[in-house]
Amino acid sequence: MRQNKHRSAVAVVLIWLSLGAAPARAEAPTALPDAGTRYQDCMRLARTTPAKGLERARAWEEHGGAGGARHCAAVALLGLGKFDAAAARLEELAWGLPVDSPESVRVQLLSQAGQAWLNARQPGKAHAVLSAAVDLAPRDPELRIDRAMALAAAQRYQDAILDLSAALIADPASVDALTLRASAYRLSGRHKAATADIDRALALAPDTPDALLERGILRQLAGDRTGAAADWLRLINHHADTPAAAIARRNLKRAGQRRATGGAQSR
Repeated sequence: MRQNKHRSAVAVVLIWLSLGAAPARAEAPTALPDAGTRYQDCMRLARTTPAKGLERARAWEEHGGAGGARHCAAVALLGLGKFDAAAARLEELAWGLPVDSPESVRVQLLSQAGQAWLNARQPGKAHAVLSAAVDLAPRDPELRIDRAMALAAAQRYQDAILDLSAALIADPASVDALTLRASAYRLSGRHKAATADIDRALALAPDTPDALLERGILRQLAGDRTGAAADWLRLINHHADTPAAAIARRNLKRAGQRRATGGAQSR
């Protein structure tokens, strides 16, 4: 998975909303009515130069472009950070597909719309559209993870855990699902379950940034300041430019300030 930039260690679940979720999944549904060379060219421009991509998409739509032009415009809006507008376009496009369109295309567009609503800080709308996608593809683990993000953003941690558990039934080795479920467990006060999940996630992928951040938080809460610092330093050394590393730096700074003043540890 992927996620926006203002999250805190107190609600580390929401990091998942800030590591690029929406853009990372804005792939082209190949079965859109007018997908073709012009569509691929427009999408490339939308991803690399969003402002020019949006201009190209609008001109194409004015001259008869259908679903392809509208999808290209939505991807350009994502790149410009106009998440509300992108989400509305993607949702409209999903429900406006011809009745004989493959269901997988509708699901993909709904997934993209849900991620855009998340980036727009609208978890209620994200949950609604992602629930529609889950109804169409209930065994898709990525959709369950996405919906769990919306639930976590609304502080519905137990519901998020249910979706993440379903995702792990479908894909037991999903580091994303394990890490996010660990965060949800922690925020629900279930630290033992959180530790089990995060240890499993790091056994599968030892240098995952958000997993290292989460384990550091759990270690700090357990009173293991040395272990917490080791995880956060490893994160910073291996993934210096990530949002998770920025949070780790803040945590280390706060921990140092508390030690200097003799204060108690907290998140």
